[in-house]
Amino acid sequence: MTSPRFPLWLLICASLTALAPLSIDMYLPSFPALAADLHVDISRIQLTLGAFLIGLAIGQAFYGPISDRYGRKPPLYLGLVLYALAAAGCALAGSVESLMWWRFLAALGGCAGIVVSRAVIRDRLEARESARAFSSLMLVMGLAPILAPIIGGALLASFGWRAIFWVHCGAALLILLLVHRRMEESLDPARAQPLHPASVMRSYADLLRAREFVGYTLAAGCSQAAMFAYIAGSPFVLIELHGIDPSYYGFVFGANAFGLISMAQVNARLVRARSLDGVLRVALFAPCLAGVVLAAAALTGTATLPVLLVCFFVCLSGMGCILPNASALALSHQGHRAGTASALMGTLQFTLGTLAGAAVSFWHDGTALPLAVVMAVCGVAAMAMRWYGHAGLARQPAA
Repeated sequence: MTSPRFPLWLLICASLTALAPLSIDMYLPSFPALAADLHVDISRIQLTLGAFLIGLAIGQAFYGPISDRYGRKPPLYLGLVLYALAAAGCALAGSVESLMWWRFLAALGGCAGIVVSRAVIRDRLEARESARAFSSLMLVMGLAPILAPIIGGALLASFGWRAIFWVHCGAALLILLLVHRRMEESLDPARAQPLHPASVMRSYADLLRAREFVGYTLAAGCSQAAMFAYIAGSPFVLIELHGIDPSYYGFVFGANAFGLISMAQVNARLVRARSLDGVLRVALFAPCLAGVVLAAAALTGTATLPVLLVCFFVCLSGMGCILPNASALALSHQGHRAGTASALMGTLQFTLGTLAGAAVSFWHDGTALPLAVVMAVCGVAAMAMRWYGHAGLARQPAA
């Protein structure tokens, strides 16, 4: 049985949301084994992660309009079957090139769950309850980086790297069965949208003109981009510059994930009595300040390990409040095209994240400065985008 706070449909949405982060975090420990088995440098294996992120960024735009036309479940059938087949392809891959293509296809399939789960929440719940539901999804998002590497490492040690992808395949098939047997269609047929290319492009154009949608989407996207920057730059900064043992790096990552989980659950309680935008405004201030402090410390040579750890924790923990509320506010007036809005939201956010991670990598100068500056810029930009979105929301009727 499921509790009222976690009804079965929300647990299924959480499973759909978790598929993409699990696909990333579970196979990270296998990079050295993959490089050795496929006889390539580990930098070539890292390209398979880039292929997956690109697939996540561009694939979401495909599923949104389909889910607004045919319902929420058909895109899930398509995406989960594609993901399962691609995961099997990864398990059977004999070269890094084929692995890269299969990972790209897996992302194209797996991103269906990200798009549809947000649309289902918007179909079923109003803005305030949506924020609480998104906070519940953040619990899953926070657990993934803690548990997935442990599971992946155990599978790698016991069965080899190919077993990780077979588990991905099995998980997708299990979720597919749950979707088919236990998930009800949430789209009202009367609200189905046409799928003509012109109408789809018009919907995307209308969304890009909606200040509240763009502002809150980019506020969440900039905050998420700080996390991508952290993922790209923190191994070098913490392990190489400050001498943290690689075996302890996972504990640092886990502590930040625990902070994110905790703040998401705090947020679920705060939004019961306070406005979503009010909570978001306060939540954005702390990561913004931490990012500025981090950049100032890096510029002045005072970025000691305690300063770094505290600033990283504040920046990443804040996402537990920021992402649920910004997502709920961005979708609050998009009920008639929730799938398309969710798709554009995901595409914009993952694109920002990919750019932030790339900026840290390309700007690498042997110091903590690139990571610190990118995280500070993300924090300030998130504050500015929230203001832009709030100005647009003030013009809208109550959701």
